[in-house]
Amino acid sequence: MSASAERASKDDGFQAAAEALVRAGVQLFARGWVPATSGNFSARLPGGDVAITVSGRHKGRLTADDIMRIDGAGRPLGTSKRPSAETLLHTALYARYPEVGAVLHTHSRNATLLSRKVKGVVVLENYELLKAFRGIDTHATSVAVPVFPNDQDIPRLSAQVETWLDSHPHTWGYLIAGHGLYTWGADVDETLRHLEAFEFLFDCELHSRG
Repeated sequence: MSASAERASKDDGFQAAAEALVRAGVQLFARGWVPATSGNFSARLPGGDVAITVSGRHKGRLTADDIMRIDGAGRPLGTSKRPSAETLLHTALYARYPEVGAVLHTHSRNATLLSRKVKGVVVLENYELLKAFRGIDTHATSVAVPVFPNDQDIPRLSAQVETWLDSHPHTWGYLIAGHGLYTWGADVDETLRHLEAFEFLFDCELHSRG
């Protein structure tokens, strides 16, 4: 058995990760944040591989068969299924942040509209709910959320994200204009908390901006 096939056959947390991503899909679709087949989700496995949603699957109807395994470079392991074309945006975050264990990408109305209204950076400031983000314990702070132009050239988009994160290491999410939100955390549950906080704050920003 090849090394990649052997890794793919191990129960090293893949099943639990797949179940967590399936539950996330049901929850996020119910809230209208991943309509149609939009979005993609992933979770890091203990050995460094990644569980990720298969390309083109409806997130509200995910099953364990809709979650596949890739290595840290985004290559499929033990399957002919294809991950999202945006896989690099996930694996780059895992490579940069050893503490990150999950990444969720959604296409909510709030994120899509705000990313079209604002050019450059959305600054979320003096909101009590900022304390939902890891490492923040006061409302008297601000969180900068960059907005990147939508780009079908994922390596080019990823390079832009990497440049931003080089100078803003304590970032918990970014927007892609007219597209949606990427956010991450230590595990799926924390990432869901970050996502819910972003959604509430984006809604506040949209209302305040008119």
